[in-house]
Amino acid sequence: MAYEYHNKPFPGKYEIIPSKEMTTREHLLLGYSPGVTYVCKEILKNPDNAYNYTNKSNTVCVISNGTAVLGLGNLGALAGKPVMEGKAVLMKHFGDVDCVDLNLNTTNVDDLVNSIKLLGSAYGGINLEDIKGPDCFYVETRLKEIMDIPVFHDDQHGTAIICLAGLINTCIINDKKVEDLHVVVNGAGAAGIACLHLMILHGVDKNKCFMCDTKGVIYKGRTEGMNEFKEKYATETTRRTLEEALEGADVFIGVSAKDALKPEYLIKMNKNPIIFAMANPDPEISPELAKET
Repeated sequence: MAYEYHNKPFPGKYEIIPSKEMTTREHLLLGYSPGVTYVCKEILKNPDNAYNYTNKSNTVCVISNGTAVLGLGNLGALAGKPVMEGKAVLMKHFGDVDCVDLNLNTTNVDDLVNSIKLLGSAYGGINLEDIKGPDCFYVETRLKEIMDIPVFHDDQHGTAIICLAGLINTCIINDKKVEDLHVVVNGAGAAGIACLHLMILHGVDKNKCFMCDTKGVIYKGRTEGMNEFKEKYATETTRRTLEEALEGADVFIGVSAKDALKPEYLIKMNKNPIIFAMANPDPEISPELAKET
């Protein structure tokens, strides 16, 4: 089904069509030469006129190098393109925002930054997507400093916004206070770090939070597999494994890998635990198994 969906009636998930009539000689004279010369001069006089006379005001470029595609990992720019096309059509369908995908065949951070910064005049915003950590942090930070249009990394901020909204609602349902929560985040890439950062800004106690990666708990003094972004959330603790981190926990935030949350780990959590198993496409624990446990 997926193969047929992506292949028919023609390959890919979107096409570009004119938004103006292009059927008469007059249309062509207005839409191209000499009509375009008048608006070009207006934009030259005042660059903000680009928002009045071009599609810049409602066009986003979704950009990836395919190094962290969904739950599939480093697929590269070409194999990651179907996901970027998917992002483009989601923006159009749900937000009526025009979007084009750009897939850059490089893993060099400087090349990414230099390529993307040159696109500022063409688009109203940049949506970074599926760039591995910690590269994604460097790319976004540097682009925000040098570009005059919004730059948004969906894997960080989109995930974090939805995660926090869910946490707020679930606390209301379970009559829990955000500041009392013992939180464990499994996955220390872009999404995990952004989720924890936003939760702490909202009032979650940083001292009651544990972040884990493939090496276990991120604790103060650890050297293996660390970077400056993980270091910000290192905890003073003797706990070393995900299982140990989950003892007495109220919340599990999973942005890691399939089956990472074992039933025997779940049993060690507090009563009525909040489980956000968000690994894609297969969660850390299935809803059915979690409920059964």
